[in-house]
Amino acid sequence: MEEGPYKYIRDGAGKVCRVIRIGTRKSQLARIQTDSVADKLKELYPDIHLEIVGMSTTGDKILDTALSKIGEKSLFTKELENALERNEVDLVVHSLKDLPTTLPPGFTIGAVLKRESPHDAVVLHPKNVGKTLDTLPENSVIGTSSLRRAAQLKKRFPHLEFKDIRGNLNTRLKKLDEKEDFAAIILAAAGLRRMGWENRISQILEPEDCMYAVGQGALAVEVRARDADILEMVSILHDPDTVLRCIAERAFLKHLEGGCSVPVAVHTEVKDSQLYLTGAVYSLDGSESLKDTMQTSITADNKSIEEVDERVQRVGVTANKMSGEVQDRAERLGVDLANLLLSKGAKEILTVARQLNDAR
Repeated sequence: MEEGPYKYIRDGAGKVCRVIRIGTRKSQLARIQTDSVADKLKELYPDIHLEIVGMSTTGDKILDTALSKIGEKSLFTKELENALERNEVDLVVHSLKDLPTTLPPGFTIGAVLKRESPHDAVVLHPKNVGKTLDTLPENSVIGTSSLRRAAQLKKRFPHLEFKDIRGNLNTRLKKLDEKEDFAAIILAAAGLRRMGWENRISQILEPEDCMYAVGQGALAVEVRARDADILEMVSILHDPDTVLRCIAERAFLKHLEGGCSVPVAVHTEVKDSQLYLTGAVYSLDGSESLKDTMQTSITADNKSIEEVDERVQRVGVTANKMSGEVQDRAERLGVDLANLLLSKGAKEILTVARQLNDAR
């Protein structure tokens, strides 16, 4: 039964229930991530009926071009958002790092789930088992489609060469294993873990070697901002520490005006009621960089949670069950750190990086 924009079905007992449709990319990892969110919702709301709708996105179709060259900020999200806009789905599950820091009008991130490891991982060609980036032979070729990873690792491991590798996780691992083109590739640890391929991780890159992408390791649920009932339903999935860390990271990136086409990296930590944010910008070859750390308290002064305006988004995130004051501080932290780096010359580094990348 279709009723207005919503879909309903009769259950076994003849009761009419609304079907909640979840949009996802078709890749195996996207499906695993979406299924994990669906399972959590089923557990919390046993009476709802969920339907998963798989789609292909531009980023899934253009596989012969480096991500940073395509220049489209919403490569993996636009088609999903179009389906959300047309009421074909009610919510969409994304990797948070794929979502631009400014969402199209009418959409919001209604849940940010507990973050898996945000770090990057080294996956070695089978013939290099037992080695690390340090011990790989001179001029070994490392595959990565990320300017952020390449910029940091070129500086840290000058004896290695870095080349673009595209495709979903399955494709990239196949390219690594079946050819001799790459000595190793760099992937997000979170994706490998979710796929059950933890045994392929040879080395986890700590922040001193390679800081991670904004939002890396966290899953986000995007909804229509006006759907109060859906927003309410998914808001229970929010993980407060992850929300604050990701608001700070996204605010940092947004204020720098960074995107896929410039090397920007972060590292966040919540410790003793303080949120620490380290952020950095790099030239494409990693020779120039600016990096700093700032912190803010995340204890609400006002003990009672104030009535949070559901229309208020912070860098695309709506978290109306959390203190708005603390969320504001997390956002401010990102903006302040971006301003500090801008005052030291970050804009020049990023502008040159963008121009060089466009010219490649």
